[in-house]
Amino acid sequence: MTGTHGPHGPRLHSAQAPAHATAVSPHGASDPQQDGPVDLRLVVPALAAWAAAALALGAPGGGVAVACGVAVVLAAFALRRAVVRRRAEGETGVGEPPGPESEGSRPGPDSARRARGFRRPFRRSPAPRLWSAGACAALAGALLCGAAGAASAALHAADGRRGPLPALAERFARVTVELEVTGDPRLTRPRVRGSQRTPPAVVFAADAVRVTAPDGEVTAVRTPVLAVVPQRGGAAPGTGRGGARQRERGGDEGGDTSGGVRPPPGAASVWRGLLPSTRVRVVARAVPPLSPTGDQVAAVLRVGDAAQPVMVRPPDRLQRLAGRLRGGLRDATQGLKPDARALLPGLVVGDTSRVAPDLDDAFRATDLTHLLAVSGSNLTIVLALLIGPAHLATRAERRGLAPRLGLSLRGTAVLGGGLALAFVVVCRPDPSVLRAAACGLITLLAIGTGRRRSLLPALAGAVLLLVLYDPWLARSYGFLLSVLATGALLLLGPRWSAALQRRRVPPRLAEVIAAAAAAQAVCAPVVAVLAARVGLVAVPCNLLAELAVGPATVLGFAALATAPVALPVARALAWCAGWPAEWIAGVARTGAGLPGAEFGWPGGWAGGLALAAVTVAVVPVAGRVLRRPWLCALCALAVILAVCRPAPFTRVITGWPPPGWRAVVCDVGQGDGLVLAAGDGTALVVDTGPEPRAIDRCLTDLGIRRIPLLILTHFHADHVDGLPGALRGRSVGAIETTTLEDPPGQAAFVRATSAAARIPVIRAMPGERRRLGPLSWEVLWPPAPAPAAAPGAFGSGAVEGPNDASVTLLVRTGGLKLLLLGDLEPPSQQALLTAHPELSAVDVLKVAHHGSAYQDPALIRRLTPRLALISAGAGNPYGHPAPRTIAVLHALGARVLRTDTDGALAVLGTPGRLSAAVGGRRSRGRPPRGRRPGGRMPRGRWGPSPEVCARGAHDGLTRRGPCRVRPPPPMSPGCRRESPFAVTRPRASPRTPRRGRPGAPGHGGRPGPRPPPATGRPRRRPRRPGRPVRARAPR
Repeated sequence: MTGTHGPHGPRLHSAQAPAHATAVSPHGASDPQQDGPVDLRLVVPALAAWAAAALALGAPGGGVAVACGVAVVLAAFALRRAVVRRRAEGETGVGEPPGPESEGSRPGPDSARRARGFRRPFRRSPAPRLWSAGACAALAGALLCGAAGAASAALHAADGRRGPLPALAERFARVTVELEVTGDPRLTRPRVRGSQRTPPAVVFAADAVRVTAPDGEVTAVRTPVLAVVPQRGGAAPGTGRGGARQRERGGDEGGDTSGGVRPPPGAASVWRGLLPSTRVRVVARAVPPLSPTGDQVAAVLRVGDAAQPVMVRPPDRLQRLAGRLRGGLRDATQGLKPDARALLPGLVVGDTSRVAPDLDDAFRATDLTHLLAVSGSNLTIVLALLIGPAHLATRAERRGLAPRLGLSLRGTAVLGGGLALAFVVVCRPDPSVLRAAACGLITLLAIGTGRRRSLLPALAGAVLLLVLYDPWLARSYGFLLSVLATGALLLLGPRWSAALQRRRVPPRLAEVIAAAAAAQAVCAPVVAVLAARVGLVAVPCNLLAELAVGPATVLGFAALATAPVALPVARALAWCAGWPAEWIAGVARTGAGLPGAEFGWPGGWAGGLALAAVTVAVVPVAGRVLRRPWLCALCALAVILAVCRPAPFTRVITGWPPPGWRAVVCDVGQGDGLVLAAGDGTALVVDTGPEPRAIDRCLTDLGIRRIPLLILTHFHADHVDGLPGALRGRSVGAIETTTLEDPPGQAAFVRATSAAARIPVIRAMPGERRRLGPLSWEVLWPPAPAPAAAPGAFGSGAVEGPNDASVTLLVRTGGLKLLLLGDLEPPSQQALLTAHPELSAVDVLKVAHHGSAYQDPALIRRLTPRLALISAGAGNPYGHPAPRTIAVLHALGARVLRTDTDGALAVLGTPGRLSAAVGGRRSRGRPPRGRRPGGRMPRGRWGPSPEVCARGAHDGLTRRGPCRVRPPPPMSPGCRRESPFAVTRPRASPRTPRRGRPGAPGHGGRPGPRPPPATGRPRRRPRRPGRPVRARAPR
């Protein structure tokens, strides 16, 4: 360091004084942090390799080879140009700055003159050229890295086309394959598909090393595949209330009404116990992957649910040690509370096998999933124990365990590298783990060599090396999120922290807030691409969880290390780690339970780019807001209201729920979920839909806190799988079900969930009558089981399956009559009409089986509903609701509303003034020409029908459909025929009087009827969410 001497010692050069201005020592800071430009030299090559690899994975090999050749030629030309530019700049002296001679240079002939104060006139350098030597060299490096990334991607993509497996998969052949396991087997989460629940399956990645075709031909290959083993008799983690978080699932998890085949005992544990590097032989059916050109695997191998693997070669010693460590941590956490037992292995080593679906949903809603997927923060905490804070790692006052153990810098780097590699082996090479390990190794290499460290070049170098090693990371969203979060912490975090500190925020708090906000800002668009949502509680939840991440991780790793040698000590450490783990789980559950924890956002890349643009526009505005305390307080209040969503505030802003609602059909997707108001915060709930979050959100929006009775019409998954969401945070008195426990798997799920929540389960009986506040209802169906029959058997031949055993309710509220048919099929509908000949017209009909085409016309004609409600999922593959069913309802004069186009549906009013409100509209494609979708509102209020006009009165709802009276009856004043579908009252325009037309009534200047639209449909206007649509009597 150069400088001048003053009277009290060396005086620092003025150019370096700002870097030492805050130092305590008069000699300046020992490790000055000088502000300067960000080192981006490795960023462009890393991005070039990343983009080239992502594009080359789905491109033809020949095109990739040509592109790589062109890139190499251009890179050679750019290098040649850089050499020429460098020589030219050296000869002309362009860029030589004025100033004192550099150290170590020999004095020239002008040294004496410069010492006496004479200076050589400096020749001003010309303006920098666009293609300077440095720019040409950078271009060449980017081209070469891009070519390398594309070549590596092409070679890895060729693995998926090598060998006989792709051709065998196209034929769906049954093959015998010898597999080498490359990833930990995991149990998938069951999904509801239609009325059935798909069974859980063990899924793992592997390399096929030997393939035996159906004709007996054996081929030695190395092709990546994905093995899928259904577990129809296995158990999957579940949810419940109280302390229990595990639920048993019966042998017919997928809704197999025949009972299914239960695999041999321990079959699931055998598959899930496979370690990487194990070789097994399986007999499976090969099927093509979802995306043959852009998928990492060449085929998907579907193994029989009763099959067991044949061991060919055990795992190697390293993987056995890693498996023993992971198993020891599971044993050490066995006695903890459910949330801590599930979360601690995931937090330490990424083992999420115990995480229940509701806890996983809570972490996703609060954007805390990076705590379950082992990330760089875990490795950072481990390395911080060894080397201390990163900025002190090479200084004499360094901290951590390394100086206390007497380790040198090189010894510290070697030991840290060993820890990083062990971390990858134990935690498995997931994208975030690889990125963190690569960054850590580069930083440790800088410490060991004594070179200047810069974390952004380390991140860019790690990305470059990893993309070249495994090009499939270029298409991994997990890798993208990991890199974006780390880059935000390095680039945006310090600047935002400094801005907060300038506004008197404590330094440590400012760093934590800036880090969480920066990571959320750059990751939110990617999350919107994947999940079509934006979280509002992510930053505060991350801040609160960060308080416990460090202690839980350190104690968890201590339990991991001691479990193989001292299990009691490991259990004690795990017990201590369970407290911060419980805190993290509580933060996730509390944040996810807030009504406004997240809101919908357009998905896909268009939605992600839109959110990124909004973020870029909001960040500068946020900086201005921070300067005004009153604006900060106002924005904080707005966020709190948006997250908490108090009922009066929500009703004023959104209009939902409408005041005085009698019944609401929740928008739960392809399923049923209906709520009947029974007082303030109290309701009768009928069915819960296929997904817990949907019914929970609907009940939260309605302000339901107490459910005296919850009725499940039958045990199909699209009616009962949302049960945990309905129970969450609410007081439930009892659960009433049908008497036919079919499918057995879903019936067992309902029993286990209710037992965990300590809620009694009762059976509905025909003729049962109950009253709850303004509600009263009667059970009309199913009939009582035959006395001497087996359990669940009925005397009536109409009950042939779960749909036919649906609980049917006749509900009365506020003078309205509602009939809820469940999923009754036509035979049961006919039997219902026979058993209850007293059935008459109803005001509201919940159409059976999501409006399918299988309806009994006689029952619908008997009911003649004024309002028909259909619950169906948007874009469902079953064609629900059927156009024929909608046409029949229209012909009978019913107004049809459906959740797939209108969102949630609310019934309001009285028999004399029945109305409905919709909770929102879904984006739907334009219907084909000549086809009018059912349930669309006509323009304006519902007007009187032709029949109503004929008798001069109306009952509050339009009777849609063609007028069958011939000749036309006399029309009451104010009524006119507008189209064959609807008759509305005329509305005279105050500006332009209507002119009559020759040959039409009213010719001669008086207002006459307008012709119907060219499409034969009445004019419409879109409905707004929460807007009531009522009918009123003509004047």
